[in-house]
Amino acid sequence: MVEIRDNLIVRITEAEREGWLGEFEGLRASLAGAQNKINQIDASSLKHTVDVGLAARRR
Repeated sequence: MVEIRDNLIVRITEAEREGWLGEFEGLRASLAGAQNKINQIDASSLKHTVDVGLAARRR
């Protein structure tokens, strides 16, 4: 998802430079969706912990 977001940023820059206003607006909407999904994934990963089954080290 991060790669998709990064690619969209590059494409937005190109569309802006070339004056492709319709393309620019569509890409901005896609970027917002990608960033929103990244934020959801990040928030979800903070809520869950994973027990990998390692015993605590005794001294």
